[in-house]
Amino acid sequence: MNAPVVAIVGRPNVGKSTLFNRLLGKRKAVVDDKPGLTVDRLYSEVQWKGHLFTIIDTAGLSILKDSSLVETLTNQVMFAIDEANLILFVTDGQSGLNEEDQFIADLLRKSGKPFFLVVNKIDNPRKTSLILAEFYSLGIDHPYPISALHGTGTEDLLDDIVKFLPFYQEASEYKDDETSKPIKVTIVGRPNVGKSTMLNKILGFPRVHVSPEPGTTKDPVEVSFERGGRHFCFVDTAGIRRKGRIKERLEKVFVGKALESINLSDIAILLIDAQEGPTDQDSHLGGYIQRAGKGCIIGINKWDTLVDKSPQEIKNFLAIVKEHFKFLDYAPIIPCSALTGKNIAKFFPTIEKVYQQYTTRIGTGVLNRALEKIVEKHQPPASSGRQIKFYYVTQPGIAPPTFAIFCNRPEDVHFSYERYLENQIRNTFKLSHTPIKIILRKRGESSKILSA
Repeated sequence: MNAPVVAIVGRPNVGKSTLFNRLLGKRKAVVDDKPGLTVDRLYSEVQWKGHLFTIIDTAGLSILKDSSLVETLTNQVMFAIDEANLILFVTDGQSGLNEEDQFIADLLRKSGKPFFLVVNKIDNPRKTSLILAEFYSLGIDHPYPISALHGTGTEDLLDDIVKFLPFYQEASEYKDDETSKPIKVTIVGRPNVGKSTMLNKILGFPRVHVSPEPGTTKDPVEVSFERGGRHFCFVDTAGIRRKGRIKERLEKVFVGKALESINLSDIAILLIDAQEGPTDQDSHLGGYIQRAGKGCIIGINKWDTLVDKSPQEIKNFLAIVKEHFKFLDYAPIIPCSALTGKNIAKFFPTIEKVYQQYTTRIGTGVLNRALEKIVEKHQPPASSGRQIKFYYVTQPGIAPPTFAIFCNRPEDVHFSYERYLENQIRNTFKLSHTPIKIILRKRGESSKILSA
């Protein structure tokens, strides 16, 4: 049994995202006076008095604008209504009732789904009765007067939500081991490289809005699903431009959320544009992934546009990509087309391979026998006439695999020998597709952490 679903719907700028954040208890959806920020459906889990349910934030429904975007957003809202066990129909108590509210009320009645009428932005309790009088004309009993911004009335609303929904208590769905946890994959890249198209192709249906106009995706969109007995959580993010080109405050917020999604992921798919080739901004994003210590796959999207290239030109192009991302030499490269689906299926076995290496744990005995052979094969050069001695190695962590190597003079180990140790550990334990961390430590002293 899955957790019951509550969808928040309403016309633009009535405070749906503010209510979403209030019920969630944290700021997940971006909120601003500018209408139309929510484009894709945002999902999250809410716990209230021992009950668990999933809540969906949706785009504003509008009948006053005529465009393909309005049609797409309406479809997104209808998907949410179809999924929901209960709908929160949010209206604006400050601006009052209008024809779009009436249209949405009629739409919800036709859907046959149960819904609560929520009258938001009632910040002065003394005016509640006067404001609600207008909304009774919708013919909906028991409207809920609230202020999502200040939290007034939201606890009563939550109480009635959990009373209405079937009881669901969070279960321990995943065992406490790496093979049963969902693999969290974040898709990142510059604007308009095809991140949303790729996610839709992976899922097999239009989960996120796609537009030729860059900047359509704003809030990170998480989608959890199962494939081949393995659980995945994919995250679509806003396109990230060069810092100097980011002028608007809201874009900075969206970029910050995209970078935060990288930090919360296991693996980042860095999507680049085959038509443009790798850019400096792609390198900046790759550097961020590397510094965050995350697994990485480089996807070259729009590969279908290179059909006129000769085999030698394709070979040269791939060589350029590898050279451009030589600091991510552990990242597999997959040419693909999100539009046609070419090579999209290859991402899944690659993700699992990267994740397996990313979460590898090696026994201390095996590590120390390997270290002994590695040092015997190539002794570290002496420093100031004194020999550097390595004592033992342990693995204090995974994700990425982290190895603490104890020696007598860690500060004197040359960077070239550090690289030798890294390469030997990679080769010995088949860790070619994951970042690793090497810690050179003197017994009783603090660590020196090296990211590779």
